[in-house]
Amino acid sequence: MTDTRIRLFREGDWDEVVALEERAYATSGLSEGREALRSRHRASPSTCFVLEHAGGFGGYLLALPYPLFRCPDLSLAEEDAAQGNGGSNLHTHDLAIAERARGRGLARRMQRHLEETGRAARYRTLSLVAVRGSETLWSRLGYRARPEIGLPASYGAEAVYMAKPLELAATDPAPTSRPRAEAG
Repeated sequence: MTDTRIRLFREGDWDEVVALEERAYATSGLSEGREALRSRHRASPSTCFVLEHAGGFGGYLLALPYPLFRCPDLSLAEEDAAQGNGGSNLHTHDLAIAERARGRGLARRMQRHLEETGRAARYRTLSLVAVRGSETLWSRLGYRARPEIGLPASYGAEAVYMAKPLELAATDPAPTSRPRAEAG
């Protein structure tokens, strides 16, 4: 896949990101709009990525530090971009692949990139909210459903909070020096 690369956001990406987010979520009432999306990016620019595929925009991933077992409310922008309240958890807020790039394993590739980024930054868990029946997909990627975790109403009744431990790579120094986080 030499025609595919993952990189950090650029200012010029926002029109395509907002348009894809709207196409992906508007019919289900989950679209957030430009300002909310940008606020998530401002909270953690180093964990938000754009996918370039076949010479064009292929998708995006927004992730930010957030306390384990909590998540952003879709109806609210992040108020304090420097909140730093995520501790050891990195929350995948949104991952969307452009229609022309789907079916090529690119979402999984972006998720692996986020895992590597999370490990390098010493996060111990990853979390997300599975929407529109995506719980099965995320389960295959190692996430465990936590239906007991209450979610903001903005996600709808079918959404499920999910989390997974983020194991440190074998090459990391003293990987057992930090206690494992309980995600499951």
